[in-house]
Amino acid sequence: MMLLPMMSCALLLFASASAAQSYPAKPIRIVVPYPPGGGTDVLARTLAPKMSEGLGQQVLVDNRPGANGIIGTDAVAKAAPDGYTALVTLATHVINPALYAKLPYGPDDLAPVTLLAEYPFVITVHPSLPVKTLKEFIAFAKSRPGQLTYASSGNGSGPHLGMELFKSMAGVQLTHVPYKGAGQAMTDLLSGQVPVFLNNFLAGAPMIKAGRLRALAVTGARRSSAAPVLPTVMEAGVPGYAVTGWYGMMVPAATPATVLRILHEGTVKALKSREVSGKLAAEAAEVTGNTPQEFAAFLKSETDKWAGVIRRTGVRLD
Repeated sequence: MMLLPMMSCALLLFASASAAQSYPAKPIRIVVPYPPGGGTDVLARTLAPKMSEGLGQQVLVDNRPGANGIIGTDAVAKAAPDGYTALVTLATHVINPALYAKLPYGPDDLAPVTLLAEYPFVITVHPSLPVKTLKEFIAFAKSRPGQLTYASSGNGSGPHLGMELFKSMAGVQLTHVPYKGAGQAMTDLLSGQVPVFLNNFLAGAPMIKAGRLRALAVTGARRSSAAPVLPTVMEAGVPGYAVTGWYGMMVPAATPATVLRILHEGTVKALKSREVSGKLAAEAAEVTGNTPQEFAAFLKSETDKWAGVIRRTGVRLD
């Protein structure tokens, strides 16, 4: 009576092993759960061609924006666990569980591949704002409580929570204007429709260098090698403030270990190539490429950290 179930299990294991041996046999899709133009999209499109070279298959970027990254993340969580669908995400992934009463996926529905890179944010303003330093900005904002608006890439995003933490620590009142992604926020920042944005350095650096945006300070604990003249927020007048962002790759939880290993090796090799690491370093992102186990521990730490920030600042979805 037990023979058929045992045979079925054996056949499944054989099929899984066979698929892993031939992996990858078709194009791989990287889902970015945000619109084009933001830092996550820039990173994915920088990484994909080098992954294609190393893995011998085309790696495609698929933007699936909506609901603060939830729609694209859910699509990956429910995709076939065969290594052909991966998620490139950021800190919002670990922020969402503390903001939403219910998500369509759980923490065990995705498996970590690697932490791709970490980066500071940069407080940027439109050049029309009459401030040159963060201290001037804080004084200007205090003289106009609630009158200045700031953009974010969405409710509950890293830029949103980072600015709410800045507001509470600097003692300023700013009005939040959430967008459906960093690209849209950047468009309105560049046009002057919204004057302030806690920007992703990777996405904002070209506009800062071109003089279309003014950078006031970086949010990390130390100055960025990509812009060493910029002070940190701590140096510029807000002691104890430090916020950094990150990018990571994940796959559906039941992805075979052999497939996960091949994808991990191909991703890290591409990430640490001169072309990719050099571009990211120039835009202030520090390449990581750690193990799945190390990334899992990092995700746990980040989840706890941002849940604490949300409790302290009282952030709610607007």
